[in-house]
Amino acid sequence: MSAAQKPQIVFVLGAPGSGKGTVCKNIVDNYKFVHLSAGDLLREEQNTEGSEHGDLIKEYIKLGKIVPVEITCGLLKRAIEKSGSSHFLVDGFPRNQNNLDGWEKVMSECVDVKFVLFLDCTEEVCTQRCLNRGAQGSGRTDDNLDSLKKRFNTYSNETMPIIKHYDGKSMVRRVDSDRTLPEIFEDIKKIFTPLVSES
Repeated sequence: MSAAQKPQIVFVLGAPGSGKGTVCKNIVDNYKFVHLSAGDLLREEQNTEGSEHGDLIKEYIKLGKIVPVEITCGLLKRAIEKSGSSHFLVDGFPRNQNNLDGWEKVMSECVDVKFVLFLDCTEEVCTQRCLNRGAQGSGRTDDNLDSLKKRFNTYSNETMPIIKHYDGKSMVRRVDSDRTLPEIFEDIKKIFTPLVSES
């Protein structure tokens, strides 16, 4: 299978509350991408009756820990195959070295990773957004101060090195997501318009 025929993947990474879901929705609305959120797929799986991994996923999410890569990769692979599309935003993955190694092992031959969209946002702004989301009834068990502290630690210690890894390969497109959505989207357009025209 040539690179042109493989599904094109853009990883979307950033701290909790950096706007990954909102930005992805905007890209989906304006470009022909399918949005796959690792977190949403895991939450969906944990709520699926009879799921063999449901309880395990629930426990990991509650503790702010990263779910074993075999589970997450399996869910992503299934979603990519099921969708029949060729352009994907994979949001909130890979979150650590183990995720990256697992992805390389399972997926590197069958997809083409174009770049990492890094939503760079201060911890203060991110925390406030998550707390507001929780107060508005996001239904997420991890949108509270205790879980957020753990999630930010995990992000700094485990996800930032992954962003640096891709940066070393000139595969990171950084967008300052402290700003309003229209301002953020101006930068997104500069990144995605050329990508879509070449495919």
